[in-house]
Amino acid sequence: MATTRESSISRPLPGPLKRLEDILAHPGNKICADCGCPDPKWVSTSLGAFICIKCSGVHRSLGVHISKVLSVKLDEWTEEEVDSLEEMGGNAIVNMKYEAFLPENYKKPSPDSSIEERSDFIRKKYALEQFSKSAEENASTSLASPSSSSHNVSPTSSSGPSLDKKRGEKQHTSSGRLHGLGHAFRNSRKKKVSEQKTAKINSMVGMVEFVGLIKVNVVRGTNLAVRDMTTSDPYVIITMGNQQQVYDKDTFSTDDHMGEAEIDIQPLISAAKAYENSTITESMPIGTLLADEDSTLVKDSTITIAEGKVKQEITLRLQYVECGELEIELECVPLSQ
Repeated sequence: MATTRESSISRPLPGPLKRLEDILAHPGNKICADCGCPDPKWVSTSLGAFICIKCSGVHRSLGVHISKVLSVKLDEWTEEEVDSLEEMGGNAIVNMKYEAFLPENYKKPSPDSSIEERSDFIRKKYALEQFSKSAEENASTSLASPSSSSHNVSPTSSSGPSLDKKRGEKQHTSSGRLHGLGHAFRNSRKKKVSEQKTAKINSMVGMVEFVGLIKVNVVRGTNLAVRDMTTSDPYVIITMGNQQQVYDKDTFSTDDHMGEAEIDIQPLISAAKAYENSTITESMPIGTLLADEDSTLVKDSTITIAEGKVKQEITLRLQYVECGELEIELECVPLSQ
């Protein structure tokens, strides 16, 4: 008599992106932890908060020692990162901690709030932890500060929330110093002016609105300068200021410079803003940058739109080198992503 054996079939575990989407589907994570905007697509991995793209710009201005921001869709996630995020509990736990003593009459930012309103609230919430403490604790902290003392005091430091150890980010501190009573009287006017300037500078931090991302795809380099015996091992460094530098990789010596080029991304950004809500599905040119003797363009550069994506193909002539061209493709990622 034949016996039937039941074989167990192991199902593959969901990947980090699928797990991330499951966490995002929790009720508390369906809206931004700070302004309530629906369908947030960004995460503060150090705080465990799901946030919208507008609030993410303010979080970035706080520094990674307080809030390290990643995109749900655009960044690559590891299992360890998702594990850490899952352990933090999501927006509900974050707000239980950082809004524990939020005054009942305090107006939180809304999805339509200005960048100034968002910056003020988010800085108080996370950097100062103003709503994590009771009024009595905040008052005692103010009394303990050196701002009204008449004696020399050693510098004090304040820091933001502790970091996710798995991220290994360094904790930064800020310090202040108070001079003696006589010195303070002699320089009271200078000190007042200095404090006003400092307050103005602090109020400006984080007020740059985050408008989107530029994805850069290096297609190929052609006719590049030879830096080794017969060839080169080129790589590209892209820096702020829209500058691209090409180097030859050397194992036993300093890498050789193989030229650089600058590009203007403003036409691409302007086109992306103009066609942000476009429903065009077929590829269609929407602009052209003409090559001339004063630019580094080898040929005319075309900006196209297809399936809501605005892209630009560029061929650049490398500068400060005997020869070489670089073909790249730029894509402006819409705010909705």
